[in-house]
Amino acid sequence: MMRKITIFILFVIFIGLPADSSVALNWSERKSAHFIVYFKDAPEDFVDNVLDAAEEYYRDITSDLGFTRYGSWAWEDRCKIYIYKDAEEYMQVTKQPEWSGGSTIYQQKIINTYPLAAGFFDTLLPHELGHIIFREFVGVRSDVPLWLDEGVASYQEKARRWGSNKTVKSAIKNKTFIPLEELTKKVLSPSLDRETVEIFYAEAGSVVYFLISKYGKYRFVDLCRALKDGKRFEEALRTTYSRFDGVKDLNQAWVNYIENE
Repeated sequence: MMRKITIFILFVIFIGLPADSSVALNWSERKSAHFIVYFKDAPEDFVDNVLDAAEEYYRDITSDLGFTRYGSWAWEDRCKIYIYKDAEEYMQVTKQPEWSGGSTIYQQKIINTYPLAAGFFDTLLPHELGHIIFREFVGVRSDVPLWLDEGVASYQEKARRWGSNKTVKSAIKNKTFIPLEELTKKVLSPSLDRETVEIFYAEAGSVVYFLISKYGKYRFVDLCRALKDGKRFEEALRTTYSRFDGVKDLNQAWVNYIENE
């Protein structure tokens, strides 16, 4: 049950803050090399832990994805993390649904959350940073399927990284598996049932894990660079992974990998 709840916490809607929110809420701030944490009533030791964890995840994620030499996160370009007083204030200002523990505005490198958000350090923070780092590299307007965007973010959660293949294997056995061609067209919404959302996130993370572990992170960087250069996803996939003539071939190779694992 906890696994399913966590998935809903991580499903966020990318929206902005009111322009004067930082002034209205009288934020205090704490800075590190790549992050600025804005907070109001959060304990200072919690804020320090957020900064330390964010810096560690930034190093790990850029290294895992092979993006270490791209993008600037210094000075004015630092990522901003807003820690609201509680869930009520967070939802009121960001207009997020009640099950949301965090939200991201990746164009502005902003993460919104509150101190008691479930799974903040282990799941939410690396997940949201994964979104920002990935989108900063490939660009906001690139032809990126939702499963790839969410897969990169989910790949940063170590528990999900190692557990997704088991969930996908079970879905194949139970005939609830969503083929990649269908997953590419899937749009997530709060009205979807929990099982479908769980399978979506598990499959998304599993495909990204498959591409990186099987063919290496530098080829994955080439895929992302092709998307950044304006190629449509299918074209970028064929260009980078010549063995795949499109999503259907990738789906078959990935399923074979899962079934024989």
